[in-house]
Formats: sequence, C-alpha cells, structure tokens
Amino acid sequence: MAKFYDKLEPQLIDFIKEQKIFFTGTAAPEGRVNVSPKGMDSMKVLSPNEMVWLNLTGSGNETASHIKLVNRITLMFCSFEGKPLILRVYGTVKTIHKQDKEWNDYINEFPESHSARNIFLVRIDSVQTSCGFGVPLMNYQEDRDTLNIWAKNKSPEDIQAYWQQKNTTSIDGFPTGIFD
Repeated sequence: MAKFYDKLEPQLIDFIKEQKIFFTGTAAPEGRVNVSPKGMDSMKVLSPNEMVWLNLTGSGNETASHIKLVNRITLMFCSFEGKPLILRVYGTVKTIHKQDKEWNDYINEFPESHSARNIFLVRIDSVQTSCGFGVPLMNYQEDRDTLNIWAKNKSPEDIQAYWQQKNTTSIDGFPTGIFD
C-alpha cells in the first residue's frame, strides 16, 4: 500500500544513499515526456525537504528545458537489492548552470567531473513509497567509466562546443538555458 509523506523521513534518506541509480521524470506542456536514468554518485540529500543532483553531459538536456517551461519533477528510486521498495519524490526545481553564482555553493557536494553540466536543486513537495514487489532483483557491479573517459579526453572548449551542438534545445525544440 502506498504511503505519502511531506518530507524525507530518516529511513528514506538512508535508502536514497544506498541506491546506485535513480530516474528523473519531467514534461513540457506539450511534446515528449522525459524519463532519464541517473547514476555516478550524482544525488545528494541536503535536508528532509531538499535534494541536489549533478547533471552530467549527455546527448540531450531535456530536464533543463522542461523545468524552464513547467517547474515540476518526479524522482524515482527502486531497490534492486534487498527489501523491495519504490520511492518517488515530487517537487520543484531550480536549475543552476556553471555560469550561475550558486554553482560554487553546490559543486563540491559531488566527486570532480569534467562532464558536469547543470546542478538541479530540488525542493520536495511530497514523497511516496510503494511496495516494489514487481521490481527485479539485480546485483550492482560498478559504475561505467565511459562518460568520464570521454570528458577527460576533451578540452573545456570541446565540451562547450558539444553542448552548443547537442544541449541548447530539447528534442521538441524548447531552449535549455545552458548558456543563458
């Protein structure tokens, strides 16, 4: 049976810290809904009502464009090992780009990454848990190093050019604000 909370309870914060992957869900008023997997030690809980995650370079930047249009997000964590649980976090988001003064307030929460693109500060409205009985059991092996290797082999200018080419608009043509 699903339970709702108005904040992250201590046991839920512990659960989040144990997870190796989480999923983000966003949508603009029209166009495609985006669900995206995230990993690589990119999520931190700052308080029971606030989380921050480091968004790394990718072939798209849907979350940033959707948040500019409709400020809402769902984060989902699933236990793939141990006791079954699904945790959904609902909230609003502030997008922080490298050129924003707040960048330095949060970047040190994360391991150094040459592919750091955005930071998303999530203000939690509500939290839901559900059983997760249908989620498969899986064993974590390790994080992939492909993105880190790719980014380390690029100059900052190369990464900026990649963002200019791939990350300034969503797949539906909405601006991401990456260079605003």
